[in-house]
Formats: sequence, structure tokens, C-alpha cells
Amino acid sequence: MTREAHDQFAKEYLEELLKPLGQVDIGKDVKSEVREIDIWFVPNQLKPVTSDLGLLAKMAVTSCLFEPFRNPPNEMTIRSCMSKLYSLHEELFRQAKREDRRLMETEFPVLWILTPTCSKNKLDGFRATLKDDWETGVYFLGESQKTAIVAINQLPKNQDTLWLRVLGNGETQKQAVQELITVSTENQRNYLLEILASWRKNIEINTNINDEDRELIMTLSPAYLKQREEWREEGLQMGLQTGLQTGLQTGRQEELRLIVGSLLTARFGNLDEELLAIVTSIMELSLTERTDLFLNLSQLSREELLAKFPIN
Repeated sequence: MTREAHDQFAKEYLEELLKPLGQVDIGKDVKSEVREIDIWFVPNQLKPVTSDLGLLAKMAVTSCLFEPFRNPPNEMTIRSCMSKLYSLHEELFRQAKREDRRLMETEFPVLWILTPTCSKNKLDGFRATLKDDWETGVYFLGESQKTAIVAINQLPKNQDTLWLRVLGNGETQKQAVQELITVSTENQRNYLLEILASWRKNIEINTNINDEDRELIMTLSPAYLKQREEWREEGLQMGLQTGLQTGLQTGRQEELRLIVGSLLTARFGNLDEELLAIVTSIMELSLTERTDLFLNLSQLSREELLAKFPIN
């Protein structure tokens, strides 16, 4: 469930980021056999767009494929991705031949394999190496292979790599999600928060949640909470204009109570009387305080959390 939800999230997330820069094709079939490319991107040729996407924009200056993974792919999976790339190369070559035109080497797409981690043995096996003009964590195979492996956990922790670090896992992703909440581009941030919140919800509704799912729910909870808070604030403002403030405020509190209860249940497995008793106290925290609490909730024991909200 986690992997399927991540696949859908990664496609929506990268599509939203890349579409101002060019054409994004999700789930393209290659004709040689029934195989699907996660994301095929073709940059704008006539109207280059200024972007603040840092490393992601640097990757997207040429036609390319993105294959994002929730868990590190094995050697066979990497070779399968490369096979899809070369099938697409053949398809483009045949199309150019039918149109009686020459396809330049620079027109063939590049493959970017996005993995949360990648072992040294695996990188050595593919003879993948760093380049001086690229960030640490970006490993290139031989130039003619047109393939690179991005080990997300090795990327520098700065604004340029933020958009890719969100696709990592563990502490790498947790920190990136926290940074994303404070991104200054409001419209873009709000839509990305909505995608993150949707990813969290898709995992939460699964009845067979495992430890990895619970950890991911906790990682995404601040983004989920922030997005829900913003929607409620928008609704509250509309209510003020139409005289419905009281009803909206009541609904706002009830929804917030459900959210807090859901997060505590995801972390501790059930909501007993002691945990129920601190729900109201958590609701009374400011949005910033609640966000900080949920960012660190996965590291708090039940006893440590209860100690933060003593019952008089």
C-alpha cells in the first residue's frame, strides 16, 4: 500500500512542479511491449520559464524520464528502467525516420532514477560516478547510457534540493516536508501541501497499516495539518461574510479534534482515556506549536507526551 500510494503521489508531485517548464506525460506506454514510463518530460523550447526548482530544474533542461522509488530499487529494477528508456529511444528514432529527419544525440531523453538511498556496491556495479558540476548524490553512468541515479539522502540540505528531498524517506523526507511548509511561493506551496495531505489520507484509510506506514503518516502529518488549517481559515473567512461564523467555528473545532485524535491513534495504536484527556490541550496550542509537536511525535514515548500536558 505504501509503495502504490507513493507512486501516485510522486507522479502528481513532479507533474505539478514540472508543468510550468514544459510538457509532462505521466504513465506513457512504450510500444515495444506493455511497459509504462512513470514520467516523461519535454521542456518548453520557445518560451523558457524562470524557475526556483533548483536541482530539479537543472535536470529538466533537456527531455528526460523520471522514475521515482519509495524504496531503493535493486539492480534488475534499474536495468528495467534503462530498458524502458532505450525502447523510447528506438520509438523516437523510428518516428524521426518516418518523418525523414535526423534525430540529434541531444534529443534523446535522459533517465533520472530517484531513489531514497543507494549502496556503494550498487553504484560501483553500474560504474556510476559523480560529476564536478553536479551536486553530491547525483551519479552518472557512462555518457552514452544517458542515465543517472540520484541518491536522495546524499543530496546537500539546501533550497536547491528541497523538491527532490521530499521524495526521500525517513529523516531526509521528514526535514524536507518541514521545510516545504514554509516555502514562500504560496500558490505552489498550497497545492503541494494538498498532494502531501492526499498521500497521507490514502495511507491512513488502509486497514493493514504497518510500522513503515505509521512512520510515514507521522512525517506527513504537519503538511496535512497545515493544509487543513488553511482550508478551515478560508472557510471561516467566507463564513464571516455570510453570517455563518458560529457554525463554521463549531465545525472547525470538531474537525480539529478528529485530526488530533487520528494522529495520536496513528502514533500509539489506540486512543485510551489518558490520551483522550490531552486532545483538548493539544487543540489549544497555536498552529506553530501543534506543527512542532507532530513533527517530533514519532520520537516521543507515550509517557513523554502525557508529561507535556499534565492534568490538574
